Amino acid sequence: MAHEDEGAPTPHAPAAPGTVVAYRNATLIDGTGGPARTGITILVDGPVITQVSPDAETHVPDGATVVDLTGRYVLPGLIDSHQHLATPPNRPVAEAALRRQVYGGVTAIRDMADDLRQIADLTRATLVGEIPGPDIHYAALMAGPNFFDDPRTWQVSQGETPGHVPWMQAIDDHTELPLAVAMARGTHATAIKVYADLPARTVAAITAEAHRQGIAVWAHAAVFPATPAEVVGAGVDAVSHVTLLAQQTVDESLTSYKTKAPIDTAALVRDGHPRLDALYDLMIARGTVLDATASMWIWMAEQADDDAARDRALANIDLSIRLTADAYLAGVPISTGTDYETDPDQPFPSLHDEMLFLWRRCGIPAEQVIRCATLVGAMSMGAADRMGTVEAGKLANLVVLAADPVADLENIRTVEFTVKRGRRYDRTEYTPQPKGTPA
Repeated sequence: MAHEDEGAPTPHAPAAPGTVVAYRNATLIDGTGGPARTGITILVDGPVITQVSPDAETHVPDGATVVDLTGRYVLPGLIDSHQHLATPPNRPVAEAALRRQVYGGVTAIRDMADDLRQIADLTRATLVGEIPGPDIHYAALMAGPNFFDDPRTWQVSQGETPGHVPWMQAIDDHTELPLAVAMARGTHATAIKVYADLPARTVAAITAEAHRQGIAVWAHAAVFPATPAEVVGAGVDAVSHVTLLAQQTVDESLTSYKTKAPIDTAALVRDGHPRLDALYDLMIARGTVLDATASMWIWMAEQADDDAARDRALANIDLSIRLTADAYLAGVPISTGTDYETDPDQPFPSLHDEMLFLWRRCGIPAEQVIRCATLVGAMSMGAADRMGTVEAGKLANLVVLAADPVADLENIRTVEFTVKRGRRYDRTEYTPQPKGTPA
């Protein structure tokens, strides 16, 4: 190299190994769904948890920083399993969202297909600490050729042709899948997202090849014409959008993403359906995570441009509640994805709204909602070996609350500080963006 300048500053870099912190006297809700434990010390060395044990049984090394958490509640870092940060790319907006997320307790997200040229750089920037934000695990998209007249595909392929770039590929019977998957992997994606307009045999073939090459597959719950049962049966790792599961109940064959079969929403909300019960059993047997995006339809109703769109969104709120509650009771692992972000002037990220929706509207107990937002979120991105619970050997990703979220999940908004990879983010340092501030 002609010269070797220093890189950009990294004020939010992970804590360095050898930086030992002991979080003492905590009430720990560890993300497993089990009961809270009081009088716990969490010992952290750099970016990693090294010990979780009762205070009296923990030897704190000389020179360690001791943080007294008496009266405080500690959770694993929260995970939003469905975000879009770059459709279309807007770096200031994305950085503002990432900043709010980490100061609101979110330490990891799944980005479910975007312009990966920007997402890859944001992922690097939050990982090395140039900017504050959660870790980002992202997907490269695959869909049938007919999907690529969707205007969003042009937004994320500016300067190129959608369907013909590594992060957004059109797949048909002539596609060389080993090459297509390798190209997707070359974006450094965690997974391939199977979106729309693909038959069951192609979904299965993509999934098999992706798994052969060591990359996960995340899919819409119905891919059209592939049904939800066919998508799950293909072996995908996670499916998104609980209301799409309702497509399993239609009698005619599914056609395309743009011409979805009509659903008798009122009947499903009232009665459920045996085909859905069978689908939940299949998801449990295959270990498929449901990224429900349950509260998304509230946001859709607020954003609707006309009465018809608003009425459709309102009907889908009721369907989302019924199907999410039924899937949870059946034993399907549910993660907390949002697929939207709250307005920039709001103090907390959309993940909080999703958690409260699961608790208030879907009847999921608070400690289980916390599990959805931590351990199951980590499962959704294939990262449960590194995050999602508070235990030795995992990343030091923690949220410290002033009040008990199990007694009242509204207390998820009493964040005092977040720890991400050992780096502390004090809530007092965060100020929401004023309303009307230009991006």
